[in-house]
Amino acid sequence: MRIAGVLLLGLLATAAQAEPIVITDHEGRTVELAAPAGRIASIPIPMASTLIAIDGATSKLVGMNPTAKSAIVEGILGTIFPEAKDIPSDITAPNFIPNVEELAATRPDLVIQWAGRGKDYVDPITNAGLTAMLISYGTEAKTREYMSMAATAMGKPERIAELIEWRSRVEADLAAKSKAIPADKKPKVLYLLRAQEGLTASGTKGNYNAWYIELAGGQNASATVEGNGVTISPEQIAEWNPDVILLNSFEAKLGLERIANDPILSLTKAAQSGSVYKLPLGGYRWDPPSQESPLTWMWLANLLHPDVFSYDLRAEMKTAYKLLYGHDLTDDEIDGILWMDMQGGQTNYSAFARKG
Repeated sequence: MRIAGVLLLGLLATAAQAEPIVITDHEGRTVELAAPAGRIASIPIPMASTLIAIDGATSKLVGMNPTAKSAIVEGILGTIFPEAKDIPSDITAPNFIPNVEELAATRPDLVIQWAGRGKDYVDPITNAGLTAMLISYGTEAKTREYMSMAATAMGKPERIAELIEWRSRVEADLAAKSKAIPADKKPKVLYLLRAQEGLTASGTKGNYNAWYIELAGGQNASATVEGNGVTISPEQIAEWNPDVILLNSFEAKLGLERIANDPILSLTKAAQSGSVYKLPLGGYRWDPPSQESPLTWMWLANLLHPDVFSYDLRAEMKTAYKLLYGHDLTDDEIDGILWMDMQGGQTNYSAFARKG
């Protein structure tokens, strides 16, 4: 009887563990997994590093976008998790259309794909008999939702709670302080999504960059431009005359000289005051929403209003990297993430210098 009781308990435990995981994705589709996904392929760029952060390891990530791979190789995540450099990145074309043959070869339990882009992005996945979960992008709310979906799919719903608590706490602190800043004291900030081949503004009204610029106590310089990723001219930037220019971290060779050496852009308030900065590259690029976004918010707030915000960013980074990746950041690693060699002399950047 005792043996039978033990067996019954074991069967009950197994049955409980075998309950399917059901998720409603960002297109309202029901995604059902028989068990936590042990093999996940991620087509959207930001999700690869997010999955690593949620799991604390790379073993469940079996395929990713090539641009996500470049962030790992160029950034610190490739140092923390060197095996990530060997994860296949040929599962998608640059336009996010699945490469079905390579995708199927990864044998994924789950494929994460963009929502709202049409059948060409989804049908090749489902027609191959693979399970797809579709995510949307661009707001903080959606970021928390897709992070929660991913954690649920991986069987780690408890993990997401501490990550979202951190985001909520930092956001609330920033919002309370920036609310008290008078409108005429909020600098005009321009974020350039691309700046090498051409100039592309992605700080337009309603997107994530615009949101955190305002959260950090700034004004979105390109708010009058309709849409995202809009090509603009140096003359348009001169007309806006931003107080601060933020350069993207997507273009690996992009440096501050792009603005300093331009006959028009070098005359802007931002260039003249030394307020041109390249967004850091950590476990992921700090420009778009990701698992590291609260660090972006604090970084920018310190730059825009050092009299209002005084985050010890280096300490915050060390705490965050321990939470996200179980990694103890060194001062040299922090200097690299923040591009201290390139922009340590820019206005207010000394706040991020190592102490002593």
